Amino acid sequence: MFIETTHEDAAEGPLAQWYGSQRASWGFLPDYARCFATRPEVAQAWTTLNLAIREGMDRRRFEIATIAAARARRSTYCTVAHASFLRDVCGDEEGVRALAEAPDGSTLGAQDAAVVAFATKLAVDAASVEQHDVDALRAAGLSDADVADVVLAVAARAFFTTVLDGLGARLDAATAATFEPDVLAAMVVGRPVGDH
Repeated sequence: MFIETTHEDAAEGPLAQWYGSQRASWGFLPDYARCFATRPEVAQAWTTLNLAIREGMDRRRFEIATIAAARARRSTYCTVAHASFLRDVCGDEEGVRALAEAPDGSTLGAQDAAVVAFATKLAVDAASVEQHDVDALRAAGLSDADVADVVLAVAARAFFTTVLDGLGARLDAATAATFEPDVLAAMVVGRPVGDH
């Protein structure tokens, strides 16, 4: 971490609540939680926004779009964390391996591949998105509401990856250890895994 942050034992009030919620979710305090040590109210706002986006759309599509966006933005942390959700929450270990082996989504089904392509383009250069990009999603079976959901998921990921990488957060070793070495290696796209 590039800034000094409040240690978990010294946290009080909203920060202690934020740290506690993250420890409860992960079983440890993830490194990213400390990025919000100076502004726990922003962490709460982020949580509300992220849940609103995620819970309003197909969970598996959310994870695929998020992984594609995180990879495009070179966020090891978010690429691996959301691969763990795709595997553990959505039960799609095969999809995780497919994305590790072919990050462009070309070995996934047509709809998933279209989502990966769109989310990647959007994350890299949103101003380059054209009508034909949206039409490709429609052709793959997404509704206009589905398209908007993918855009929201990618936009939210842009905020989170910027905060984490801008402050130097590194993927927790405990999360990294849940992946086979070859799969993990394919998902280290930016900062290396942390040593704690």
